Amino acid sequence: MGAREASKDGDRRIGRRALLIGGAAAAVGTGVLARDELARLWWRTPGVEKPRKEGEVDYTGARWVAASDANWRRADRPDDYGIDMVVVHVTQGSFASAVKAFQDPGHQAAAHYIVGKDGRVTQMIRELDVAYHAGNRDYNERSVGIEHEGFVDRPEDFTDEMYAASARLTARICARYDIPVDREHIIGHVEVPGTDHTDPGEHWDWDRYMKLVREVGAEV
Repeated sequence: MGAREASKDGDRRIGRRALLIGGAAAAVGTGVLARDELARLWWRTPGVEKPRKEGEVDYTGARWVAASDANWRRADRPDDYGIDMVVVHVTQGSFASAVKAFQDPGHQAAAHYIVGKDGRVTQMIRELDVAYHAGNRDYNERSVGIEHEGFVDRPEDFTDEMYAASARLTARICARYDIPVDREHIIGHVEVPGTDHTDPGEHWDWDRYMKLVREVGAEV
């Protein structure tokens, strides 16, 4: 994929560059390095750091609140790991409790975004980094995770404002990374292999959600 123009709402524009490990890769001779090992070697190379601005968000309208760095891994997606999936979660608690959990280094998990019942969007991890949200390493590396305030057994928690805000966020993510807008690439946490989670649960209206994502996507 080449670079995509920034969406009209001012979302982050993706910069593409090749990962040139050079001498670090040659030093291992003919051995094969795993993708994650290559990424770690890259970030350990002196002077190599992707420019970042404190408080910068990838989605216009999101408020930045940093997650604990124990709950995510530094990366340079989509240059080191391609992004081809969005994973939908439910917090099983309040908006504030989710923020607090993601700021707790002992929690060992966090999603990129949280969407509230009132439609507010908070970003806690940059999309270029790997969030520990799916309970599956491969899915973590290839996806963006979105939490939704509420409980899986309370359909009233999934408000009109939440559906609209989340659909717009997901549509922008899909446009940014050329992710197909279908149920193979926009999935629930329950659909991640090896997970023991049930969210977003039976009350999450997938038909409604996907229709909203497609409608917003058509405007991008």
